[in-house]
Amino acid sequence: MHTVVAVVLPIFALILLGYLCRRTDRLGPAAASEINRMVVWLCLPALLFKVTATTTWAQIWQPGFVLSFSAGCLLVFAATVGWRLRQGHNLVEASIDGLSAGYANTGYIGIPLCLLVFGQQGLEPALIASLIVVCVLFAVAVVCIEVGLQQEKHLGRALFTVIKALARNPLVVSPILGAGWAASGLGLAEPVLHLLDMLATATTPCALISLGLFLAQKQQGRQTGAWPLVLIKLVGQPALTAFLAYRVFSLPPLWAHSALLLSALPTGTGPFMLAEYYQREAGVVSRSILLSTLCSLLTLSLCLFWLGA
Repeated sequence: MHTVVAVVLPIFALILLGYLCRRTDRLGPAAASEINRMVVWLCLPALLFKVTATTTWAQIWQPGFVLSFSAGCLLVFAATVGWRLRQGHNLVEASIDGLSAGYANTGYIGIPLCLLVFGQQGLEPALIASLIVVCVLFAVAVVCIEVGLQQEKHLGRALFTVIKALARNPLVVSPILGAGWAASGLGLAEPVLHLLDMLATATTPCALISLGLFLAQKQQGRQTGAWPLVLIKLVGQPALTAFLAYRVFSLPPLWAHSALLLSALPTGTGPFMLAEYYQREAGVVSRSILLSTLCSLLTLSLCLFWLGA
């Protein structure tokens, strides 16, 4: 429990700082949206570009782990989207809820937790999982949201509208540009890397402070429905990933244990960034992040106990 608390406590501290700044009127009512806009247009694109521009195939070529973790994320996302659609929600809301159920906080919690539990060897699976969550799952969710936003009935026109919208979306364009830069073999100059690092480092703190600011405001729209997403995230996803890692792909202990632990992480800030950016489901998502992070103190401790860590 102490290991988990040491990693999770700064998250609550940053959320609380944002909450107090809004309650005491140190930051105004538009601060949550404006800080989140900075994250979406500057910080997160810098992180996505840097990660894809500096990663090689040799670093991420762990087929069993990649399939176990990515299948766990994407199947949970797809199942949640399908469930929400059957409940009568539109594709935009269902996609954001699906992201809340499958988007693990691999960056801010996963990397330090794996380093604490597995030592330096735990860094590689944590980084691969971060790539999958941020570059694959996030991109799939953005595409689904953009498709859901289009009201065009003509298939060709609707497809063109979606492609045009995606081409203007920094969260889609930045990893594609990064992958293209990596393929060119040019490398990044030291000043450029330093700039990208400064912007990327601000992503999580700013997103968490923005979340705290949002929670301090009077909420509009749907406020219920967070608990099922929390249950799917903290129980459903790790159970599915563990089955794939241990039973289907029979991964070596380090990789199987890492897949389980990383899939059991609480919801990260990515879904809130999209919910606030698209002005959909932000109330439900913010509660999902807060509740899953709080409940993960227990579930992650149980995982660590079961792993004998």
